[in-house]
Amino acid sequence: MTEILFYHLTESKLEDALPSLLEKSLERGWKVAVQTVDEDRRDFLDTHLWTFRDDSFLPHATDSAPGPESQPILLTASDENANAAGVRFLVDGAEPPTVEAYERVVFMFDGYDAYQLEMARNHWKRLKAEGHALTYWQQSPEGRWQKKA
Repeated sequence: MTEILFYHLTESKLEDALPSLLEKSLERGWKVAVQTVDEDRRDFLDTHLWTFRDDSFLPHATDSAPGPESQPILLTASDENANAAGVRFLVDGAEPPTVEAYERVVFMFDGYDAYQLEMARNHWKRLKAEGHALTYWQQSPEGRWQKKA
């Protein structure tokens, strides 16, 4: 069964929180797809992941680059799974593909963006009604992730 997690950003922006979660995914040997709402946002995150920290390297590409199937992290604006990822991050209110196709699906949403909050609530309600087991994580004031009941 697919593990579905909701990450509620309250203390940092997506650009600050996403890289560490991607690093942890790679440490676990997972292939990842990060789905954005549009190509402009995909391209912004692509640039950001190359420069977010001097002492880090996150191997990734966008789905517009050659050889997407070989990428450990693929940034996309579509619901395709071009790199055969087992983990899918959905950011900025992106519409999820069929969640059963993944081992883990992670919704990341900005707690101060009304649209993203509404989309996250809608996805939560729908997936819960479909019988999926969901977990909800919120940032502490220090920016650490805390699992909420």
